[in-house]
Amino acid sequence: MIVLKSENELAIMRAAGKIAAETLQALREHVKPGVSTAELDQLACEFITKRNAVPAFKGYHGFPGSICASINDEVVHGIPSKKRVLKNGDILSVDVGAVYKGFVGDTAATIPVGEISSDAQKLLQVTEGALAAAIAQTRMGNFLEDISGAVQDYAESRGFSVVREYVGHGVGRSMHEEPQIPNYRQGKRGPKLKPGMTLAIEPMINEGVWETRTLGDKWTVVTKDGKLSAHFEHTVAVTENEPE
Repeated sequence: MIVLKSENELAIMRAAGKIAAETLQALREHVKPGVSTAELDQLACEFITKRNAVPAFKGYHGFPGSICASINDEVVHGIPSKKRVLKNGDILSVDVGAVYKGFVGDTAATIPVGEISSDAQKLLQVTEGALAAAIAQTRMGNFLEDISGAVQDYAESRGFSVVREYVGHGVGRSMHEEPQIPNYRQGKRGPKLKPGMTLAIEPMINEGVWETRTLGDKWTVVTKDGKLSAHFEHTVAVTENEPE
């Protein structure tokens, strides 16, 4: 069942989203060679809790971190670790969730570490562009497939592939609500978009093949061919006018 949010609930979700976004922005300034993903995780936890919110990921199905920190060929769900020290040329996907007054804000970005290659830079630009194309379709009267198709068209037309095993999702009182939001067409329109829907749209785009595998830690998802992957995410509300 898709839960439509009231004006009061949307106001709380704006606040939750702001906390998540500001956490991500604060972490950007610390992403540099020599910093461990555990240090970033600690910073995020402190930043979120000081704003009377709770890290959404910590303890979620047993996940040990406050953020997901995924480097290079890691697609999503990378576990923060003191052993994972960033190097010049890496790309780091940081996924942040914050629970505020019972509602979840969810956002992610892939951040360059120092100077990155032109190929890596293009991957980041295309993934962020795919997210923007998807958000532009998140309008009353459109269908879920319009969002999915926008990501696929944008990424594939530029020579990249779209991860299929992991998808975006509705978000609100729970981190994962209906509907699931694939980043590729499934050949059916899916639900019609209505005001009050809140959707976590998150393209995961690979440099090589779209297939992935999960490491032995049961969390970290990597590209099957070891090539780079990028991930960007916004929580978006469907309104009667522009997507928010």
